[in-house]
Amino acid sequence: MKKILLTLSIIILLPLNMLAYSENIIPGGENIGIEINSEGLIVVGFYKVNGKYIGSETLEVGDIILTIEGVNVDSINEMSAAIEKNIKNNEVNIQIKRNGKIKNAKLTLIKDEGVYKTGLYIKEKVTGIGTITYIDPKTKIYGALGHEIIMNETKSRVEVKSGNIYESYVNGIDRSVDGAVGSKNATILYEKQLGTINENKSVGIFGKYNKTLPEKETLKVAEWKDIKTGAAKIYTITEKDVVEEYEIEITKLNKNEINSNKSISFKITDERLLERSGGIVQGMSGSPIIQDDKIIGAVTHVIIDDVNNGYGVFIRTMLEEGEN
Repeated sequence: MKKILLTLSIIILLPLNMLAYSENIIPGGENIGIEINSEGLIVVGFYKVNGKYIGSETLEVGDIILTIEGVNVDSINEMSAAIEKNIKNNEVNIQIKRNGKIKNAKLTLIKDEGVYKTGLYIKEKVTGIGTITYIDPKTKIYGALGHEIIMNETKSRVEVKSGNIYESYVNGIDRSVDGAVGSKNATILYEKQLGTINENKSVGIFGKYNKTLPEKETLKVAEWKDIKTGAAKIYTITEKDVVEEYEIEITKLNKNEINSNKSISFKITDERLLERSGGIVQGMSGSPIIQDDKIIGAVTHVIIDDVNNGYGVFIRTMLEEGEN
């Protein structure tokens, strides 16, 4: 079986002319830095204190610590301050979220060398890189990645409290080979914020683009019936900050997966891109797919055992999620 790698009930019927997104959008291709601040603090592992994994007595990997003694904690510094101020009998009351449900618990701590230790490995934010897919010129809503952001340690979708996207500069590429997916190496320019991150969904991250819109021609948004197997291209960066076009071939249209991030199957055919990257690499997720001068989707996955091949998401699926 081929392995696949990621490269987040009331129905209201609206007439087509009431759709909020534009029928002509600005194509992306630019590399972006991503920073998401989650709600609370995420437990990603445990360490021994005096020979015991004291944190695992109460918590599980993936738990989100929301409060300590009623005090909201969104950073490790806030957590430390709340513990120091409120600890009694080597324990504190905490509120956590586990599998979407709120629970109350007690966290035991051990004082070691004058410092209270929790036995927990904690994350307060998630960072990474990807590719912007589109910007709607009317609403300034953007979409990127084409798939959700999953935290490696917990294998769960990251919940967004706040977040930003930034300019990013590609320094080089670790090439893909069958069985081992490579990645873009990039520097995130935190002083150059591009926009906010409001949602992390199964078909991408979405938010508001806050900078002046790129001076690019818009492309028409394709209907599903417009897409066909055969030649197409992607926009992406392989060096510095220059977006280039690369040839691909649409190999299959998966209509039964039209609402998922695997509705379009494709393979890279451009010899320049194969020479530079070896195939699809991490960081290409979100690269827009263009066919017949229409934007049809975005790169989302690579097939690990055959890195020239991958999947894409249908562009209207992204647009609809971005507007919800």
